[in-house]
Amino acid sequence: MKAGPERDLLDRYAARLRPRLDVTEIAETRGSALEIRRRDAASLLGACPDNALVVALDEGGATPDSLEFAGMMVRWRETGRPLCFLIGGAEGLESSVIDRADATLSFGRMTWPHMLVRGLLAEQLYRAQAINTGHPYHRAARPRD
Repeated sequence: MKAGPERDLLDRYAARLRPRLDVTEIAETRGSALEIRRRDAASLLGACPDNALVVALDEGGATPDSLEFAGMMVRWRETGRPLCFLIGGAEGLESSVIDRADATLSFGRMTWPHMLVRGLLAEQLYRAQAINTGHPYHRAARPRD
């Protein structure tokens, strides 16, 4: 990921996370959309340990609020399995990734560039950590006008 505001956003939240967030970027591939998804799927799944708890970010996934996501993180961490979040590229994720995933999450039905999704995910991971440790970062109250 090149230097820039997207990288800065990712780095800001990744530095706050414990354990530290490790990001593995796969090489960009060329070809038809189908071929790109196939190669990306092999690379993404190949980057995960065999026993990983895999969470795929997909528009068809669950849309928990931040408190629900924090609860999911507790349950996932309690498994003791390495946790891997998979973000697709411009062509999306192949069905084999969704099939392998233990869970799927969505940041809504809108399409987001994967560079922004990294920052959004890192922020939500930090927010979940803050919620689970009682840190005041997350403010659950919403103003009602």
